[in-house]
Amino acid sequence: MWSSLLGFFGVLLLRECSGADSDIELDARAQTTHRLDTLNLLLYTLLLILTVLTVWLFKHRRVSFLHETGLAVIYGLIVGAIIRYAGSSDPVLRMSVVSNDAKYNSSLPPDALSLHFPFKYHSKNKTYEYMFRGEIRDVRDNEIDFKATFDPEIFFNIILPPIIFHAGYSLKRKYFFRNLGAILTFAIIGTTVSSFVVGALMYGCVQLMPSHMANSITFLDTLYFGALISSTDPLTVLAIFSDLRVDVNLYALVFGESVLNDAVALVLSGSIQNYAEKYQSGTGTFETVAFFKAVWNFFAIFMLSLLIGAVMGMITALMTKFTRIRDFPLLESALFVLMSYSTFLIAEATELTGVVTVLFCGICQAHYTYNNLSDESRNRTKQMFELLNFLAENFIFSYIGVSMFTFPKHHFDVLFIVAGFTCAAIGRAVNIYPLSWLMNFWRSPKIPTNFQHMLFFAGLRGAMSFALAIRNTVSEARQAMLTTTSLIVIITVIIQGGSALNLLYWFKIPVGVDEEPDTRRNDGTVDWPNSPYDKAILARWWSSFDTNYMKPLLTHSRPTLLETLPVCCNGIARLLTTTEQMTQENANGNLGDSDSDICIVDNDTYQRDNSSSVTPSIQAISGHQV
Repeated sequence: MWSSLLGFFGVLLLRECSGADSDIELDARAQTTHRLDTLNLLLYTLLLILTVLTVWLFKHRRVSFLHETGLAVIYGLIVGAIIRYAGSSDPVLRMSVVSNDAKYNSSLPPDALSLHFPFKYHSKNKTYEYMFRGEIRDVRDNEIDFKATFDPEIFFNIILPPIIFHAGYSLKRKYFFRNLGAILTFAIIGTTVSSFVVGALMYGCVQLMPSHMANSITFLDTLYFGALISSTDPLTVLAIFSDLRVDVNLYALVFGESVLNDAVALVLSGSIQNYAEKYQSGTGTFETVAFFKAVWNFFAIFMLSLLIGAVMGMITALMTKFTRIRDFPLLESALFVLMSYSTFLIAEATELTGVVTVLFCGICQAHYTYNNLSDESRNRTKQMFELLNFLAENFIFSYIGVSMFTFPKHHFDVLFIVAGFTCAAIGRAVNIYPLSWLMNFWRSPKIPTNFQHMLFFAGLRGAMSFALAIRNTVSEARQAMLTTTSLIVIITVIIQGGSALNLLYWFKIPVGVDEEPDTRRNDGTVDWPNSPYDKAILARWWSSFDTNYMKPLLTHSRPTLLETLPVCCNGIARLLTTTEQMTQENANGNLGDSDSDICIVDNDTYQRDNSSSVTPSIQAISGHQV
């Protein structure tokens, strides 16, 4: 009996010791993983610190041949090479698993893999689940190399939203809307034409390549490449434009096109995917019905995304107008940020495009909500999104450099890379020159030839192109696209961005140009400069509607809805008018928005001869609180 008891306790003690050993091993493994994750984040943090310090040195020494984005790429390339060829040799623990299920293949891999391991002293197995990371060709990489690769969804859900929102929130709306026709032409028509031109040319080039490339890349693949590579990111050029005070209309054309064509390229690439996945019957040939469904899908997604962004911006404006949350600036700023970010997530969750949504949300937040915020929240949100934009942009460019050496799914094909560079340049030229020639028939002032040349060279590729390319790298075609896109981004940012200053002088583009001043009369009306834009019917209509109805509804601006709506609507107008609007609280305060003079309006549009109300001042016309 005693021997049986001793045997039982011995087995029990052995099991417990084995469990303790297992826990110790797992704890050690978890600690190693934590250390490597921390080291990886530290690596990128040090890259950003190095970039900031070098930018300061360049500005201090007045060096202008390289922008911070180019520096971030170069530093990323150096660090990526060090990780790849001089990193530690800590192995990545791998186990070979062979699937016998014909349901899964390279085109449809499983999302997760469940592995069953026998567990000592237990009759049942333990099951571990591993998430899909895609094809890994080089099994000799070390753990820091492995950890330096991020999930592509991080770029879409974390990095891109603040970049796109800042573009809308900081938009110079006066010059944007002055050049709205040209901007929309370049961004929508031009980007679409460029995408199809690049796609068609690339498909022709691919057919001349060796059979392994020609057979693995379809026409839809090259169209997708055309869409993603048609997105521009002229951050470097715009920084130089701002420093040198280049013509405001040229600045608006470059900035406005880049803001909108990111959204257009994203929606267009999604529509191309939907054409193949949802609308085609699977024959592989061109189908007219499927094509028109994809076109409808493009416009529907774009407009619905735009609508959601605008509505969420207006909801935020109403919340800040009809509550006293401004008495607590920290809560006010938190609400502003969360409402803006939720806009992106709502669009993505409903299979729309978060980039379009958050862009137009940013524009509405700047035009309406900004007026209702406290001074502290205004400064905090402006500075916070400017900082987030700076860090996110430089992080992406640093990662592009690092990933050239650490990302395991690059496919270097010289012919495809050369064709990509050539076709991207041709697509950009087709976007700029023919459309500028057509617009100059009715546009005043014309887009001069030197501006057209600058618009062509301002077509740097950046964050959006890279994010679209890295999102799916399962097939060899998508891997070749990622490699080509990364190289195009690196070359255009460093070479074209670095030569922007010289291009301004070569093309004889005026610098040091002051913005047009808006003069103010004693009676509170606007004496706008004599400009052909003040005859724009659409601009005058929108400005009148915005000033009479939208701003009085969404902000504390005058005139109030009691003055602009018919008498029969006085009841609802009173509900939508705040005491601050009625009493003109803070009339002497500087409560204007960041770019209040959104459009040119007639001098006499808002003159009111009403003894019961004041004549709207320049502040009321431009959207200021009075």
